[in-house]
Formats: sequence, structure tokens, C-alpha cells
Amino acid sequence: MDILSPYLVAVIAAWLIAQGLKYVLVAIKNRSFDHIRQLYLSGSMPSAHSASAVALLAVIALKDGMQSGLFALALLFAAIVMYDAVMVRRSSGEQGVAIQQLIREQKSKVALPRAAKGHTPLEVLAGALLGAVIGLVVFLATK
Repeated sequence: MDILSPYLVAVIAAWLIAQGLKYVLVAIKNRSFDHIRQLYLSGSMPSAHSASAVALLAVIALKDGMQSGLFALALLFAAIVMYDAVMVRRSSGEQGVAIQQLIREQKSKVALPRAAKGHTPLEVLAGALLGAVIGLVVFLATK
């Protein structure tokens, strides 16, 4: 009897690895380890949402087959997550930055709203590739 679900292991591992990579990449870029917020903020390279969704998709494909209804559901879920990261969240983040700029320019006393960052297509692709690799590794490790 398996104690841990490979589906959950893949999702959690992908999320943790992607968020850890964000921190490492920002630390290398800025030559500083003072960016601990990268461990939990959205946006940046690679997309943890995409990595998690594709890791789950990969494990489902390998364990349950690509003909299963569960695979179709996971594929739809992954597609929505990745579309949302690039098109919706990125757009709303850009709008948030523009609103912040307007508030600053007008010297308004309105509190600056948080502008949540979305992802570029490259960040989503990197997350998806990372997720596929993690899903494969989890599948092979739990066979």
C-alpha cells in the first residue's frame, strides 16, 4: 500500500522546485540572497502554476493513460492555468502597474494597490517543461 499519492507528490514537488528556482535565479541575477519573497510570490521564471499543472498531467498520462477521462480533465486544467498565467494575470498585472504609476503621478493619497505579476510565454513554457520532467521522475520513482 502506497502512503503518498504520486499525483500529489508531483504537484507539491513541482511547486516547491519551481518556487525555489525563482529564488535562485533572482539571487544570481541580483547577486544577493535578500529576495526571500521569491519563494512565495507569483510571476517570474519559471511558472510554478504551469509546472504543477503539467507535473500532474504527466503523472496522469503515464499512470492512467492518455485515453482516460482524468487525462482529458487534467489537460483542460493545465491549458486553462497556462492561458490564464499569460493572458489574464499578466494583463491585470500590467494594468495594476499602470494604476500605481497614475496614483504616483497624481500624488494621490489613495493607497497603492498590489500589482500581481503574471507570466511571459517563456516563463510558462519553462514551467511546463519543468513540470513534465518532474512528473516523469515522480512516475518512475513510484512505479
